[in-house]
Amino acid sequence: MDVLAGLLEGPRARGAFMTRASFDPPWAVRVEDRAPLTVMLMVRGEAWVMPDAGERVRLRAGELAIVRGPVPYTCADDPGTAPQALILPGGECSYPDGRPLNGSMDLGVRSWGNRPDGSTVVLIGTYLMQSEIGGRLLDALPPLLALTTDAWDCPLTPLITEEIVRDEPGQEVVLDRLLDLLVIAALRAWFSRPEAEAPAWYRALADPVVGRALRLLQDDPAHPWTVASLAAKAGVSRAALARRFTDLVGEPPMSYLTGWRLALAADRLRDTDDTLEAIARQVGYGSAFALSTAFKRVYGVSPQKHRMRPKE
Repeated sequence: MDVLAGLLEGPRARGAFMTRASFDPPWAVRVEDRAPLTVMLMVRGEAWVMPDAGERVRLRAGELAIVRGPVPYTCADDPGTAPQALILPGGECSYPDGRPLNGSMDLGVRSWGNRPDGSTVVLIGTYLMQSEIGGRLLDALPPLLALTTDAWDCPLTPLITEEIVRDEPGQEVVLDRLLDLLVIAALRAWFSRPEAEAPAWYRALADPVVGRALRLLQDDPAHPWTVASLAAKAGVSRAALARRFTDLVGEPPMSYLTGWRLALAADRLRDTDDTLEAIARQVGYGSAFALSTAFKRVYGVSPQKHRMRPKE
């Protein structure tokens, strides 16, 4: 398993918000839902995605945008179109003046907009909760990124288009997994682009020495790794690995391992009922006390308090 796959393995969509938006111009929607990640896949027509700060993006059919929250943004047929609807946390919809929409833009199963067969159709998938593991990846992304048709060709578009409006048993799970696949494909394409500022750990995967060490840490974080044991596996000296790893990744091997172990622990605290002792063993700590001490030092709260926090 490579590092990108590992970071995407833990945080999985669970009951993600998925909808097919269909509009005839003029149209504009203001989004203030504070979602950690939203994906927009254009099926037909064109749309502008305009964050409150930063450059706006024009999407055409076949293109995709990823918005990293919680910063608000506006989607519209034209930058000059005033918003006609406001999307709030929890999927609540209202007019810009605060009056509830009361379903006036509902078009059927997971369909929304001002016309069922509008000239603009966009498939939208929104992750509703922040994952601590996903945070390491999200921090590497710009607030808004776009993939044009010359950068990628998404084979999932026809399947998602068909599945998003189906009302079958277990359909939410199907859509969650399709959203995960779409994000993985998009991020893999994005990180390969010359204009993308890929995180240091991702660039370091191409290095024959550091890439090997990263994969070892990723595959088995519970192993009692030392710089010496990593160096032996990578076929270099301890000093050479420490220097090269720090230069390419931006932090020493053991510091990276600590961050990865604690991120895993944070995610499992929120998503499982495992005891702290069990989680400590799973991520490489000798006891619940040792994990608790390290966790509080980095996250500022105890594992128990982190587990009891409302999920964002």
